[in-house]
This record gives sequence, structure tokens and C-alpha cells, in this order.
Amino acid sequence: MVAGVALVPNWSAGAAVTNDPTVDAATRATFQKLADAVFTDRTEVLVDGAEKTGTRHTSGFSGSVRMSGGQTRLQSSALGELRARKARLAELGEKYSAGSTKVTLDATRVTGRSARVAVTETTTLTYDKPAAKGPRTTGFQAHHELTFQADRSGDWQLTGIKDTDDGYLAVNQVAAPSVARARTTAADDGPPDAPRASTSWPARSNPKNTTTGAYDYKAMVAYATKYWNHYNPDYPDFNGEGAGGDCTNFVSQTLKAGGWKHVPGYTNDFHKWFGTADIQSDSFVGVNEFSWFALSSKRVTPLADVYQADIGDVIQMDFNRDGSKDHTMVVTYRDRYGTPYVTYHSTNTYNRSVASLVASYPNAYFYAYRT
Repeated sequence: MVAGVALVPNWSAGAAVTNDPTVDAATRATFQKLADAVFTDRTEVLVDGAEKTGTRHTSGFSGSVRMSGGQTRLQSSALGELRARKARLAELGEKYSAGSTKVTLDATRVTGRSARVAVTETTTLTYDKPAAKGPRTTGFQAHHELTFQADRSGDWQLTGIKDTDDGYLAVNQVAAPSVARARTTAADDGPPDAPRASTSWPARSNPKNTTTGAYDYKAMVAYATKYWNHYNPDYPDFNGEGAGGDCTNFVSQTLKAGGWKHVPGYTNDFHKWFGTADIQSDSFVGVNEFSWFALSSKRVTPLADVYQADIGDVIQMDFNRDGSKDHTMVVTYRDRYGTPYVTYHSTNTYNRSVASLVASYPNAYFYAYRT
């Protein structure tokens, strides 16, 4: 493990693998240790001074459990991509001084010579030289499914790793994002188009007064901080498989906590916005529909650059540039250098810098909204 700070208790989306209680404890432990080594290696690549040549945690495994040749090559490729991401982060002024990754085993199923293992990764990264009153750390929880195959000697080889969250890349992940989380809506009178935000650093000044005005931005931050990985039972959770993702639902709850009022009506009318335990408008839970409502209602104004966003503002991303937005986040901190930090669901993440997102998704389209 890399030295670091403790993260808040785990939130678990539930294992996709049905647990087999007949798998012995020693086998489960070897699976867990190798999984921990895989993701610890990926975290260490991002931390200044943590990665040392020839000291990969995964290289110490042999015999009863080890990496397959193909998976070893994939791991090397992933580490190379993360080194490039680290360099992009440094260019944007972000470095990490420490990191901590812990993997817990959720379920194991063995069928003949094949095994499927569900694990939860909890990772924290410590910002290097954070602002005096800024966040010291960023963190996330991610769920993975690992596949193992036993050779003729009965030794297990790790042959595959799949991210199982209905979410997007954490800073140490390299898998491509899944399909867009947009909800469809009925034909209407023409939803407004959001102008794309630049990702140029530094951005032209666009100050925001967060202490006065129609909304309580401190309440928004408090809500997001409380529920980033502890879901509010007063609302449904859309983070399950096939549910579409909980990111916009979470941001809508946060804005509601800060003073956004319901606009009741038909659920598929993007001019309406409401959400309770029993019913939600498409604009409350859908990525594109939220943008349409926010712009048409004049509750937001577009920002020219994503680095202009301040606390309580909203940032969205279109990962594959297909014109359909995929992800919604809320800004919960802005440091003295002008970098916003976002908190979001799917994958549950708190205080992740915009620089990290830009470095992780250099080809994505960004959209920023002043609330």
C-alpha cells in the first residue's frame, strides 16, 4: 500500500457475482491480494516518488496465483497510459503526494477451472501543496469483476478485469466509458443547445458571489459532501445495472437542497423539474434533459471555460463527442489558483479536480453552467 489518509466507510453497490461459500478462505485471500496489488500499482503511478522501477506489487506473485501473460501486458499498457495522465495533470498544476488503495473481496464463485471475483476498490489521493483551506484529498470507490483461470497444475491466473460501476473513469482507471446515460424525451418545441466550455488554463476571470443571492451554495456543498457515497433514502437510486446512472439525480438533489424549487408537470416535459421518492421528472434525473430545463428556465447561464466554475455550479461532459451529454457533476470547492473541484455519483467521487477530468478525458466535450 501507498501511505495515505483514511477514507470514509465503504459504500457498496452490491456484488454482481453470486458468492460461493464453498470456496476456501486461502483461495479467496490470494484473489484479494492480487486484486489489491493490481489497483495499488495503478494508484502509485500517479503519486510523485511512489513508483520505483522493478517494484510493481503485481510482480511479486507466482505459483498459486499470478497474472496471465496477456493480463500482464494489459497492466503494463494501463500503467503507461496513467503515466501520461500524470504528466498531463502536472501541466495543469495538479500533483499527488500520497495515495492509498484498499481492495475488499465482495464475492467469489468458482466453476470448474474458472473463477469470477467481485471486489470493491477504495482509493484516496492526497493533493500536493493544497490551498490553506482547500481539500487535502480526493477519493472514490469503484467496483470490479476479475476472472481467473486455473492451469493444469491448479494454479490460478488472472485473465481479465472489468469495471462494473454504471459510471465513468476514476483518476486511476483506463477503461473506456460505457454507453451514454441520456434519457429520451418526447418530441417538444425544441430544447436549447448548451455551448461547449473551453478547457483552457488559466481561464478569463468570471467571479461569483457565493455568499449572497437566491441560492444557498453552502447548503449545496454540505448536501453533496454528506451524500456523495451515502445515498439519501428519500430519493430513488439510479446507480444499479441498467438504471441509467445516478449522477444527474444526485446533482438535482444538491441544487434542491440549496434552494431550487420544483416546477410540477408532466415527467417528460423538459420545462418541468421535480423529484421525490415516488416520482421524478426526466429533467431531474436525465443528463440532457437537465441541461434543457436549466437553460430554458434561466436558472443557469453557460460559462465560457470550465475553469470559471465555482461552488454550486454544474459541469457536464460528453465523452465521445456524439452530441449527447453523458455525465453531470456539481462543484464543491474552488482553490486559490482557480481550479474547481467536483463531486458526483457514478462512480461515487468527492472533490475531484477539473484538471484531473481534463487530463483523464482530453478528447471529451465539457459544458459548464453558472447557477
